[in-house]
Amino acid sequence: MTNAKNQVPDLPCICASFRRAARALTQLYDQALRPFGLRTTQFTILQALSLAGEVSQGQLGEILALDSTTLTRTLAIMRRQSWISKRRGRDGRERLLSLSEAGRAQFYRVSPAWQDAQELLRSQVGGERWEQMFQQSREITAAAKGGSL
Repeated sequence: MTNAKNQVPDLPCICASFRRAARALTQLYDQALRPFGLRTTQFTILQALSLAGEVSQGQLGEILALDSTTLTRTLAIMRRQSWISKRRGRDGRERLLSLSEAGRAQFYRVSPAWQDAQELLRSQVGGERWEQMFQQSREITAAAKGGSL
């Protein structure tokens, strides 16, 4: 990726740089998922619930590093689509979330488009760098969540 079109200026802040990268990635994935009426944020929740099974909303927020307000808003949209099942936990205040049958169907229906976006990026970045980026992403997430000022 050395041509001038793909060059972007360095930003002096790692947060700003990662947010810019996240926005660019979100735009790419949103474009792939748009024909299914799904946004990347929604697919990510379907994917996380597919992997985690039934979890509390707090646990889901931790898995995704999402604040409660953003997660609540996105879950409300997804519940209106009947993609998310919600039931009370042992503690009456706890809400447990899982994929509904419709959510599981939507997840599997959309997954090939998501996989196409993944493969496009992987081919542009290269397999070894791709794996390194996943590792670095985990490390940066852990460092940021464990850090305090």
